[in-house]
Amino acid sequence: MEPTARRALKVPEALPTERIKESALDKIKSAVFRKKTAIQEIVREPTSGGIIFRFTKDKKDIEILLIQDSKERWTIPKGHIEPGETAKMTARREIEEETGLRNVSILTWLGKIHFKYRRQEKLVLMTTQIYLVQALDSHEMPTPEKWMKGIKWFPFAEALDAIEYEDIEKLMLIAKKKIRAGDLK
Repeated sequence: MEPTARRALKVPEALPTERIKESALDKIKSAVFRKKTAIQEIVREPTSGGIIFRFTKDKKDIEILLIQDSKERWTIPKGHIEPGETAKMTARREIEEETGLRNVSILTWLGKIHFKYRRQEKLVLMTTQIYLVQALDSHEMPTPEKWMKGIKWFPFAEALDAIEYEDIEKLMLIAKKKIRAGDLK
């Protein structure tokens, strides 16, 4: 598949790719047979994560580290902010937990993404703070958590094609611009 065709399939963070592939008959069946209960509660869930990069050996480009979730979607490491943690602390913790990388530097805040989804009778409003993170040791090998399908360093252009969420893709482009400009603070 050509990169431009692949990008057209990208979805917002909270919308699983499987829903896009649903046939018209499947949509009718699920509308008829699914009982939707009213939303009883609205829950806010703050999360944080990072776009991790390293320079290629020739220093001419960068690579991005992506993880593949249990549904085989490529994304960045991220997770819930625990009580007493800042978003920056969470990004560091989640990166270490999900990739095994310890020798990293959180350089700058890139932005935040908002999305919502339904979890039974709850409407979940999620905000994810995203940081630009540099892997400092090119020999440190990432190791995935057991629930992951994969973890891989991608050349930047391939990472853009692989990432499943358009909001993260936009922040990756901002990240590359900051790296090229040396605007890392």
